[in-house]
Amino acid sequence: MGWAPLIIAVAPNGARKTHRDHAALPMTADELARDAKSCLAAGASMLHLHVRDGDGAHSLNVDLYRQAIQAVRGAVGDDLVIQVTTEAVGRYSPDEQMALVRDLRPEAASVSLKELTADGEDKATDFYRWAYAEGIALQHILYNPAEVARLAYLVRSGAVAGERLSVLYVLGRYGDGQSQPSDLLPFLDAAAQHELNPMLWSVCAFGAREGAVALAALSLGGHVRVGFENNMYLNDNTLSPDNAALVKQVADGAHLLARPVSSAEQARRAMNDGGRGVRNGWEGTAHADRTRLGNTA
Repeated sequence: MGWAPLIIAVAPNGARKTHRDHAALPMTADELARDAKSCLAAGASMLHLHVRDGDGAHSLNVDLYRQAIQAVRGAVGDDLVIQVTTEAVGRYSPDEQMALVRDLRPEAASVSLKELTADGEDKATDFYRWAYAEGIALQHILYNPAEVARLAYLVRSGAVAGERLSVLYVLGRYGDGQSQPSDLLPFLDAAAQHELNPMLWSVCAFGAREGAVALAALSLGGHVRVGFENNMYLNDNTLSPDNAALVKQVADGAHLLARPVSSAEQARRAMNDGGRGVRNGWEGTAHADRTRLGNTA
C-alpha cells in the first residue's frame, strides 16, 4: 500500500509574533497573500490563518478574516486549503470562538478541545455537530495525552463525529525549549489505548527540531504543520529567511522518504474521506468564498 500524500500546513504568523521577531513574518492581508503564494510554491497545501487588528494584536474579527481570505484567494485561487484559527489567546470566550466559525463559514477551522469546552460540553457539542453537518473541516487541537483520551470519550458519546475526524498533536509549549521527535510517542500511545482513530493526524512543534519532528511524523503516516507561529529556525539552527524555507525543508524530507506531497485538492479529498464533499461538494472553494464575502472579485 502506497503512502498517502503528505499534507503540509503552514502557520505563517500565529497570534503573538510581529515584525520585531522577523521582518518576513506576515501580518497584513497583503503580506499573508504574498507569503501564501511562496509557501504554495514550496509545497504547502494548507494555510493556517491568523489575522491581526490595526494594532497588530490577535483578532477573531470576522471582517478581518474575510479581507485576508479574499487577498489569499486572489493570490493562490483554490490551490491552498484555508484553515482559520479560533485560538483564544486569553482574549476570547468559547462563545466568541464558535461565533467566528458560524459567521464566517470557512472551509476549515482549527478548534482547541480545551478552549471550546471550557464552559461545559453542551454548547461545544452543538457546535461540533453543526460544523459537521455544514461540511466545515474541523481540526481538533490536542495539547497532551489526557486531551486525546477526552476527545476519544466525546467521539464515543456522539458529541464529536468520528467520521472525517482530524487532530493536531501539539508537541511542546512556548518557552519550554525545543520539541523532540520522541514527544510524539505519548500522543500515539494514548490514541491507541483509547481507540481514537482519526482519519488525519498532524503534528506541530516548537524550535529548530520542528523539521525533525515533521520527518518523524511523516514517516509514520502523519501530516505536519510548520511555520513562524511556533518556529523560525531551520534544522541547522540558522534563522529561516521565510516561511517557505520551512515548508521546503519538510517537502525535501518527504521526497527523501518517497512520500508524495499533497495538493490542496488531494487534501480536500482526504479531509472528506471520499464521501460527500466538505461543504456539500467543494463547489469551487474560491467561488464559494467570494459568494460568502459578498460576490467580490
